[in-house]
Amino acid sequence: MNETVNIRELNDLIASKSSFVSMIRSGMDRRIIGQKHLVDSLLIALLCNGHVLLEGVPGLAKTLAIKTLANLVDAKYNRIQFTPDLLPADVIGTLIYSVKNESFEVKKGPIFANFVLADEINRAPAKVQSALLEAMQERQVTIGDETFQLDKPFLVMATQNPIEQEGTYPLPEAQTDRFLLKVVIGYPNKEEEKAIIRQNIRGALDPIVPVVNPKEILEVQNIVGKIYIDEKIENYIVDIVFATREPAKFGLSDLESIISYGASPRASISLALASRAYAFLQGRGYVIPEDVRAVCHDVIRHRIGLSYEAEANNIGADEVVTAILDKVVVP
Repeated sequence: MNETVNIRELNDLIASKSSFVSMIRSGMDRRIIGQKHLVDSLLIALLCNGHVLLEGVPGLAKTLAIKTLANLVDAKYNRIQFTPDLLPADVIGTLIYSVKNESFEVKKGPIFANFVLADEINRAPAKVQSALLEAMQERQVTIGDETFQLDKPFLVMATQNPIEQEGTYPLPEAQTDRFLLKVVIGYPNKEEEKAIIRQNIRGALDPIVPVVNPKEILEVQNIVGKIYIDEKIENYIVDIVFATREPAKFGLSDLESIISYGASPRASISLALASRAYAFLQGRGYVIPEDVRAVCHDVIRHRIGLSYEAEANNIGADEVVTAILDKVVVP
């Protein structure tokens, strides 16, 4: 009975605190046409205090999406264009000698913002990638002898271009694992493309008006952390992740030669967190199996390794996740 009462109270709390979600979606719709999945993924990452790895060809409004979200949240936004000659100091900052004060002073890098766009992250060398990913994980940066906490909320959206691999430095699996979600976006349909044309030839757009502030986002993150996950849902999440490691035990023997390694425990954690955020977006104080299934592809696709046989047969991570979801018993 206590759980029922708590869930009812949580539903009421979510109803009172989630009004900004529709306002953010409405604000994003005024700038971003289509790409609903991208918008929802950014919201999930924001509510979970996580980060997003975004894969898509140029021109799909990736930069515009996170910049618009930052404006709607009234938060600081920085963009880092990753290039082969970039240095870690260009991301996190460095010490600069001040002739006037005859001492070294800290010059903070663009990582010190609430929303950071790491554009084409795979174009920078490993040292720069690791500097960014360390800051993402630790939520702090050390410059010289001083350690600085990063702003809250803190969301990194890193982008990858899937069609140009020459001169790139692919992210190692251990580093992609640190992203809560990997979102793959495609082209708009014909109607959306016509709307995009009309919007861009119309001239100046109305300014974006903030609908929420960073402090309110932190309060909502705490609420999302209280959303109830039943033990049956926990078992479902664990079964999905274990099916990537031991597919034969789940009646998926044909995947044994396809998967070279399964998802880590971080996948289970991320699946639970993202499911909670998705439930919040639906206005619920508890997680249901459909929430888990809705976020599963984005959470797991970058956390499983595929064999050469999978590549030879043109089998991708999404097909593997779909096969697992079709087979694992839903509570």
